[in-house]
Amino acid sequence: MLSFSSISTQTKPSLLPSNLYSSSSSLLFPASLKPNKLIHLRQRLQIRSMDSKHSHDHETQIKTHFHDSNSLKIAIIGFGNFGQFLAKAFVRQGHTVLAHSRSDYSSAAQKLGVAYFSDPHDLCEQHPEVVLLCTSILSTEKVIQSIPFQRLRRNTLFVDVLSVKEFPRDLLLKYLPEEFDILCTHPMFGPQSGKFSWVGLPFVYDKVRIGNNGFRINRCEQFLNIFAREGCRMVEMSCAEHDRHAAGSQFVTHTMGRLLEKFRLESSPINTKGYETLLNLVDNTAGDSFDLYYGLFMYNKNAMEQLERLDMAFEALKKELFGRLRDVCRKQLFGQIENLEISIEKGEKEPKLLPVGADKGSPIGPQFVAGDHNGAHKNGSPNGYQNGFLEPSAEPVRLNK
Repeated sequence: MLSFSSISTQTKPSLLPSNLYSSSSSLLFPASLKPNKLIHLRQRLQIRSMDSKHSHDHETQIKTHFHDSNSLKIAIIGFGNFGQFLAKAFVRQGHTVLAHSRSDYSSAAQKLGVAYFSDPHDLCEQHPEVVLLCTSILSTEKVIQSIPFQRLRRNTLFVDVLSVKEFPRDLLLKYLPEEFDILCTHPMFGPQSGKFSWVGLPFVYDKVRIGNNGFRINRCEQFLNIFAREGCRMVEMSCAEHDRHAAGSQFVTHTMGRLLEKFRLESSPINTKGYETLLNLVDNTAGDSFDLYYGLFMYNKNAMEQLERLDMAFEALKKELFGRLRDVCRKQLFGQIENLEISIEKGEKEPKLLPVGADKGSPIGPQFVAGDHNGAHKNGSPNGYQNGFLEPSAEPVRLNK
């Protein structure tokens, strides 16, 4: 942007005739002006315009101010799979991301555009506005105790993303200085389920302790807006209510996935849609560490109740199956006798049983015709059967030698 207002207040250069200046301080270039004088004028104008160019670049200043006011400096403690998964979204939205972890993830951080610090003191000296805990449930307390709070700003916002909520809430309230803000969250998805999109996926949060001044409230909303912009379904819920619901959904889901993994569920050429769903469940849960599953059980007081309900449901299902199977077997094994008893009760003629060897003309026992209660031997001797059952015969039984 060129401005010549400063030239009008200075002494007119002797190289230019006086009639080149108008009352409006604009320049005219008559055809009579010699080429060498015109070149000299251009050089002077170029130098003056460079001096005043950046001071009038208001558009750049507005963009810079807007970016600074809408971006956060977020420090991620625990830069494993889930920490890196979240960092991608943070960087994509223009936030400054720092990271620290027990393992060396410096190369992974560099690829994502994240500044990595191996020492937590160096990380905290960067004065992040938000400290995000992405540690495992089992190591949370130890990690919180190792953070040098004295190197952070006094009103720093601490956020956790653990799968249980009452446990980290109590730890943060116990160890953090009172001036620090606390936001407990749980993205109900992970690197597998949120691989392609976060749209419609639930994000649960509880504003445990947020300062009442405008800056701290706005900072909390800015962080939550990261997930809202990605399309998450934002659910505000207390930590206790979250754990109650999560035990009946997340813990049960992980339990069934682990159980089917132990069952060695495999794909087949005739998979149904339901079977494919079970295979996907195994893939999703097998990608998480067993420490996560153990943490869901150990640090959610509602998990034991759900585990007992699963066990009771399985036993009830087996009892129902075996009960029906027992009925079928009973009918097959004892159906004839039961039918015989029913026939007798109705006064029907019951079938008569032939003694062993009677069909072969054996002298051991007589031969009868069905329905004949008073049958006799072919030689006219008494039959020895009464009412369908074998009774002692009056004659001695003779055996052929």
